[in-house]
Parts: sequence; C-alpha cells; structure tokens
Amino acid sequence: MKIVGLSGSKVGSKTRTAMNYTFKSMSEKYPDAELTLIDLAEFDVQFSDGRNYWEYEGDTKYVSETIMAADAIIIGTPVFQASIPGTLKNIFDLLPVNAFRDKVISMLVTAGTPKHYLMVEQQLKPILAYMKAQIVQTYVFIEEKDFHRKEITNDDVLFRIERLVEDTVVLTDTYKLIRKAKEAEYDF
Repeated sequence: MKIVGLSGSKVGSKTRTAMNYTFKSMSEKYPDAELTLIDLAEFDVQFSDGRNYWEYEGDTKYVSETIMAADAIIIGTPVFQASIPGTLKNIFDLLPVNAFRDKVISMLVTAGTPKHYLMVEQQLKPILAYMKAQIVQTYVFIEEKDFHRKEITNDDVLFRIERLVEDTVVLTDTYKLIRKAKEAEYDF
C-alpha cells in the first residue's frame, strides 16, 4: 500500500510537526506500507498552467506523479485567512478532475481557533469530493494551544492522530477489496 503525506504549506511548523507524528505512528503500526512524506516547503512546485501533470518537470512532476501513484493520501494543512493555503490549492489545480478516484484521503488540519473547522467542511471536503476522493469523514483538527515548542502536548490529539492512521489504512484496504470483488463480476 502506497501512502503519501502531503504537508500543504510552505511556511510554519505546526502542520509539519503534526505530519511527523502521523507518519511516525504510521510506520510503527504499518511497517509494510510504502510511506512518502511530501512537505511543499521542500519543493519548488510551479503554478498550474493547464498542462497535464506528467508534462511538468522537476519537483512539480515528482510531487504530482507521487500523489497520482498513491493508494491513500493524508493531507496536512494549516488554515490561512479562513481558507486553504494557495500552495495546496495549486496542487489540486495541477491534477486532473478525477485524480483521487479510488484513493482514500484523510485530513489533518492546524488552526488558530476552533471556528476554523468550517474551512474543512465548506472548502476542503467539497474539493476532494469533486476530485472523486473516498474521504475519511473524521479528521484531526489541532489548535494552536495543542502545541508547545514544536511538540504536540495534548494527549487527545495524539490519540486522534493514531485513530486517523488506522481509519486511513482500514478504509484503503476495504475499498481495495470492494473494487476487486466488483472487477471479479466481469467475465473478461
């Protein structure tokens, strides 16, 4: 199983810290999974100009092809101005409309206030649904108060991250079995 983590911002440390916790949990619980963590702060991704994702070069091609090859994607994003960062939106723009068909997507969100959960419900989930994702309905929402010196200090958040990891893998395995059974119905 190929699982890609996408840390969707070029600035700040909280989302990357949360993604590090998530991938540590993932590697401990599912050592056979093929894990790739993409932190957009470490890549020079071009702005989408309408080309197909495989026509780009360099970091843009690597990031988009890695996402397209994944079975599951864990998106980590901060909330900026009550919205997703432009860097994350650009990734969505680089990919085709049905990029997430047959992919399980889970989300981890960092924000300054509890009211920012609405961004996930009103912006991120609709984009992912439009792109045909199988969305893990429960996501991890982490407030600024849950961090101290680049560490997560709230045990409940750590528990929810572990649950997100488990839900992502279980849902991915389940959808694979469903697709396999559906394909077996065809006689060619």
